[in-house]
Amino acid sequence: MRVLLTGGSGFIGSHIALLLLEKGYDVLILDSFVNSSSKAINAIKAYLENKNLNYDLQTISGDIRDKKLLDKIFIDAAKKSNPIQAVLHLAGLKSVSDSLVNPLHYWDVNVCGTQNLLATMNENECYSIVFSSSATIYGLTDSVPISEDHKISPINPYGKTKVAIENMFYDLYRSNMKSWKICSLRYFNPVGAHPSGLIGEDPIGIPNNLFPYITQVAIGRRKFLNVFGDDWDTIDGSGVRDYIHIMDLSEGHINAIDYLCSKKSCFEIINLGSGKGYSVFQIISQFEQSTGSQIPFSIQCRRDGDVARCYADISKAKKFLGWTPKRSLEQICLDGWKWQRKNPNGYS
Repeated sequence: MRVLLTGGSGFIGSHIALLLLEKGYDVLILDSFVNSSSKAINAIKAYLENKNLNYDLQTISGDIRDKKLLDKIFIDAAKKSNPIQAVLHLAGLKSVSDSLVNPLHYWDVNVCGTQNLLATMNENECYSIVFSSSATIYGLTDSVPISEDHKISPINPYGKTKVAIENMFYDLYRSNMKSWKICSLRYFNPVGAHPSGLIGEDPIGIPNNLFPYITQVAIGRRKFLNVFGDDWDTIDGSGVRDYIHIMDLSEGHINAIDYLCSKKSCFEIINLGSGKGYSVFQIISQFEQSTGSQIPFSIQCRRDGDVARCYADISKAKKFLGWTPKRSLEQICLDGWKWQRKNPNGYS
């Protein structure tokens, strides 16, 4: 089965790509490499070749806003009698803070780019898509666990673009309910790395997320970790979030493709998370215990837009996809640290 994976060189995309190739999928990656590195693709190939695994991987550098390029990709695949049968759509911008500064850019890339992709799929009768959505769309709530029918109330342009795309999916599905098969996966906080240590998270500049900041402190790239608030109404005063191992998240996508293949048509929105809440201090403590590293930290004021706790209800993923996360917080720490030790400066 041939799949198009947009954003396939990013943190999440590269892990999904590797798993797809191990499972025998024919993968075509489309990526602009604006926020990722082509070295992730090289690492994937090195891993597969070291395992003596045959694979079919093609990489195209390009932007999902380029409709002519998208048309060419689908037409060329059909001409070679190997049409694209499904799309995993991860390409897009994802920084909450940057979206506040450049909202029009986020609407252009995320929404207009997705519109281009869906139009091309429709024209080429490719009706199966798995989408990378986000728990950001739930907005400010600490009513946990958060299920898919929770109120949608994003507080930033990034989250609003995800909602707009899900609304686009709904309208498209309603227009042709006999053909479209759509699964929108709302991620919580993907962390960790591939157990080989060859691919992992390599944020550009100062990390926006907790876990890569911790590993960069541990390796000496940052002096200390900022903890935003120690007076939250939680078990230890620090904020509680849902952290899911990147390999568990990637396996969720394989299950989502299998689910789409089993249906004549469908439109489902499904949370992917660990289903558990871990506090910042629990993460620090577990990382120190698992790796032997010390993580100095500094308590800062709470940030606007933060909540005390946020974690997923994953019962729908269990029911519809037959999926449950398998890896522990300790495994997250060990795998993430292995990646950082092997790649102290990331892909650069």
